[in-house]
Amino acid sequence: MKAVLVVAAVAAMLIGGGWYWLQAVDDDGAAVAGDVTYAAAERRTIASTVLATGVIRLKVGAEVRVGSQLSGIVEELNVIVGSKITEGDVIARIDSRSLEARLEQSRAQVRVLEQEVERARVELQRAKQLDIKKLVARTDVEDRTLDLADANARLEKARRDAGVVEADLRYAEILAPITGTIASVTTQKGETVAASFTTPTFVTIIAEDALEVVAMVDETDIGTVDKDNPVAFTVEAYPAMEFIGRVRQIAPTGTIISGVVNFEVMIDIESDAAVLKPDMTANVSIRTAERETVVLPTGAVLRDGFARYVFIDEDGERVRRSVTVGTRDAGFTEIRQGVSPGERVAIVPQAGADPESGR
Repeated sequence: MKAVLVVAAVAAMLIGGGWYWLQAVDDDGAAVAGDVTYAAAERRTIASTVLATGVIRLKVGAEVRVGSQLSGIVEELNVIVGSKITEGDVIARIDSRSLEARLEQSRAQVRVLEQEVERARVELQRAKQLDIKKLVARTDVEDRTLDLADANARLEKARRDAGVVEADLRYAEILAPITGTIASVTTQKGETVAASFTTPTFVTIIAEDALEVVAMVDETDIGTVDKDNPVAFTVEAYPAMEFIGRVRQIAPTGTIISGVVNFEVMIDIESDAAVLKPDMTANVSIRTAERETVVLPTGAVLRDGFARYVFIDEDGERVRRSVTVGTRDAGFTEIRQGVSPGERVAIVPQAGADPESGR
């Protein structure tokens, strides 16, 4: 009877020890939950990134103020704040009836002077014929020549005056110089605008591709950042949305912030930026390089204080081994030292924790 009890106790200890491995705690003292699976260390290409904080802002020249070069009453206003507008669309019209009357008057003057030029040409031709027959004085031909030149000069001036009025008449229609969104409207239908000294602003237009990200990169990281590096970023207002972009320019001089030198990195936004607004804060990740390295699933890397370790499968036994880790990318962790490609590593689920981070 005593022997049976001893055997039962030994069996219970063996079963309990196995359950302790799978369910109780690991060497880090964290609760282990679920079955242990294995993954083989492999070589993969991963990205090196630089993290920075930035801000969304308007590009230089992306905000255009549109005004009137013509004084008069605003007869028509076709936009409101938020309106989408295409280059060449009519934003507003100035009452042009007085200009149209002036233009008709100028054109009538041109027609009158055209007749005078024709008359002067005929008289000069007649004087030349009479001069051949010695029927008029030589000075008469000279006078008729001067009359024709004078008529031509007055006709040219009248045509230029008409051209000035035509140009002014074109200004009666205020057209959009760029495609974008109306950001502000500073006039309204029926108002009188005066453009004698400065061009009054009617509307402000923000171009469609007006936004950029300006990231502040620490001087210790700026050496790895280069033009055309791909960028991913999020904003506080939409943390679940990821936007993409590309480095356009790096400031040649640094800015000191709280005693730390930072460099402005200008980033073009390549994804849809309709929800983004100027002055939003951006969390920026700049992909600076790619390299081939040994990686493991992040869940295989455990933490003991500041140390990292894994469980290696050696002939069916799990052996703890310290490792040196690098960056994390898409669910994988870089293993710089401690594991070779092809080695099998245990993935030990831990209750309520992120294994690698210890959270």
